[in-house]
Amino acid sequence: MNFKEAISSEIFSIISKASQQLQVESYVIGGFVRDFFLKRGTAKDIDVVAVGSGIELAQKVASLLPNKPKVQVFKTYGTAMLRYKDVDIEFVGARKESYTKESRNPEVTVGTLNDDQNRRDFTINALALSLCEDNFGELLDPFNGIEDLENKVIKTPLEPDITYSDDPLRMMRAIRFATQLNFKIEENSLAAIAKNSSRLKIITRERIVDELNKILSSSKPSIGFLLLEETDLLPQILPELVALKGVEEVEGQLHKDNFYHSLEVVDNISENTEDVWLRWAALLHDIGKAPTKKFSKKVGWTFHSHEFVGSKMVYKLFKRLKMPLNNKMKFVQKIVMLSSRPIVLATNVTDSAVRRLVFDAGEDIDSLMTLCEADITTKNPKKFKRYHQNFEVVRAKIKEVEERDNVRNFQPPVTGEEIIKAFNLKPCREIGQIKEAIKEAILDGKIPNEHKASYDFMIEKGKSLGLKL
Repeated sequence: MNFKEAISSEIFSIISKASQQLQVESYVIGGFVRDFFLKRGTAKDIDVVAVGSGIELAQKVASLLPNKPKVQVFKTYGTAMLRYKDVDIEFVGARKESYTKESRNPEVTVGTLNDDQNRRDFTINALALSLCEDNFGELLDPFNGIEDLENKVIKTPLEPDITYSDDPLRMMRAIRFATQLNFKIEENSLAAIAKNSSRLKIITRERIVDELNKILSSSKPSIGFLLLEETDLLPQILPELVALKGVEEVEGQLHKDNFYHSLEVVDNISENTEDVWLRWAALLHDIGKAPTKKFSKKVGWTFHSHEFVGSKMVYKLFKRLKMPLNNKMKFVQKIVMLSSRPIVLATNVTDSAVRRLVFDAGEDIDSLMTLCEADITTKNPKKFKRYHQNFEVVRAKIKEVEERDNVRNFQPPVTGEEIIKAFNLKPCREIGQIKEAIKEAILDGKIPNEHKASYDFMIEKGKSLGLKL
């Protein structure tokens, strides 16, 4: 079968011309070809395999392009890359691979196109289109990858047990593709992932997190997390999440399964945000429930302070997985810490409580509300409607309080310098006490968030502390 329309862009004609001049065969392979058949839109990167030197082909292509783009060469891997019209094009020489048990980095030797297709992770990623002059656009599909695309199946070209043992990152990639494309992992392949799950330990945490982020960024992340749990990969990556699994019963009282609830919340929030860090917050918002779970005859199951405990766990989890310990981590911590506040607030929406919520959440108040709305997973339609109506009231109250009191990015109306000047002070603890009292008075609604009212309050508070004007 010939698919010239897939490679009608001028860049493919130029690669074909460069191949002719070097007298090497070249093929576009992998994701570009797969996504063409899946009609997934414009490619951001293209992989080209040369039966010869990929580096030489990249350099020749660059010389034929009008803007003469810079070629990045990675000699260790025998690859080269150039950027053309916002698309990254990677060139690699066709190769054979052999693996040792201790590493996912293979021994590489020069090979044929068939060798190169054999080393690919999945049949749907082994599809190749010829860029050679005599059969330009011809599909080379030795493993029936087109059939697997039609049947929505993830399958390895070779024996799955060998494929996953050789490079255990492929286990994560199989689950990621199943999640992104909503495909099924073929039965033998799924069994091989479970069998080789312990091999994940040789993969760097950075590579694992990269795949996790892609799973979380998909339209329905729960597909991936359920597969990770089913194949025994999840306990090695996120034991805090797995610890939420299961329901206990004491004296006829049950609690919900917080593992499946968390996945439902992630799916819900994914309909309303593409922010992967907010999705992380949704995934982790209940992780503090496992260590805080208790049962008492008076009140049944409780999870006291699970938000506080969970926010502390976020730091340890991010550190263990070598995730960023910067503002992204602090954002996830904050959302987890505040995750129950709007839920409690929804039953009694007071100005004071809303002011404090907006003050504590700051610029992240909208993200917090998005999580709380996603956290409604009840299957009772009346309850579902009532909870959402309550949150609409909270959102309206937030808007009203914000416009009137301006506490989202709160700055004390009275500065420390003004307090020092008014009472002729040197640096002392009373300054902090007065500033804190002003803040509390504003949040409680005792005084408006204005300079004059705050200054007058400052005078009275200073006098009560024994200070003299």
